[in-house]
Amino acid sequence: MIRNPHLSEATAAGTASDVAVEWDRGNDQWWDWYMSLADGPVPDGPLVDPPAHDPGPLPTDDEVTAELAKAYPITDEQIARFRTEAFVKLPGVLSPGTVERLRIKLRAMLDEAVDADVGFQSREMMWLDDDVVRAAVLSPRLGGISAALLGTDRVRLYHDNALSKEPGAGRTPWHYDAHHFPLDSPKVLTAWIPLQPTPREMGPLAFARGADVGELVDGLEFDKHGTSYDRGVSEILRTHGVQVEDGPFAAGEVSFHGANCFHTAGANRTTAARVVLANTYFADGVRVVPSPTMVSGDWRKFIPGAEPGEVVASPRNPLLARPV
Repeated sequence: MIRNPHLSEATAAGTASDVAVEWDRGNDQWWDWYMSLADGPVPDGPLVDPPAHDPGPLPTDDEVTAELAKAYPITDEQIARFRTEAFVKLPGVLSPGTVERLRIKLRAMLDEAVDADVGFQSREMMWLDDDVVRAAVLSPRLGGISAALLGTDRVRLYHDNALSKEPGAGRTPWHYDAHHFPLDSPKVLTAWIPLQPTPREMGPLAFARGADVGELVDGLEFDKHGTSYDRGVSEILRTHGVQVEDGPFAAGEVSFHGANCFHTAGANRTTAARVVLANTYFADGVRVVPSPTMVSGDWRKFIPGAEPGEVVASPRNPLLARPV
């Protein structure tokens, strides 16, 4: 067995599927490891320019906050689609101007904190450091949508995440978030907010359609050293004819995927970074799983003070206000 170079001696120990120990490095190193599990080479060839986009006049901080406080008119059909397919893409959740404001802000925060030479950049917990980001992460609009989709009264924040897939960066492997988040409930989802129009060439998030897809993959062993798990998921989906939604995202379009939704993302073959704000929310009252694993990364950073089996309700996991 070839050891993954991103793993410490402790996390590399045991069989390839043994993830029972906790992660012992930072979240940047976690992403380096996880991205290395994607099967196949990074595509060759020249990068292409993304389509030109004019977001129009940019809103002020107060206008961004006001926009994100208003309710989004989600329909029963959209809720039913989420529960049947494990994800839903909703148009016009944010205005193009708010999308651009958030892109500028997250780009600056990433450049401040992350090595510019890294192909996949990330930063978490930004809502603690910036008012505009806080307005987006703790948005009553996003909270209201999330609560409706999960069928609960209120949701809490697990964490925010800025994800920048730089030009030429490769695929994100197939995965499902219940394998990652140490939250002992299916009532967990992630709002994936692209901060630019995102064509297929830029590597938008792609979803396996069906809330029961996990049953097909249940017997497949995870591989913490190599790409066999990612390759195996692709083969199973192809064998069973599972449809994959991999279409582009318009400016302001947001996807919501549940904890059991299998998803991936393609390589970025454009000359611009694919910047995303990904916020994960969960129903109030959820507990920590009995035994978190290395796949949960530095989870204590996001839910401080909550031990296995305990309810998650720290000051870093605030309840989101109801939309007006």
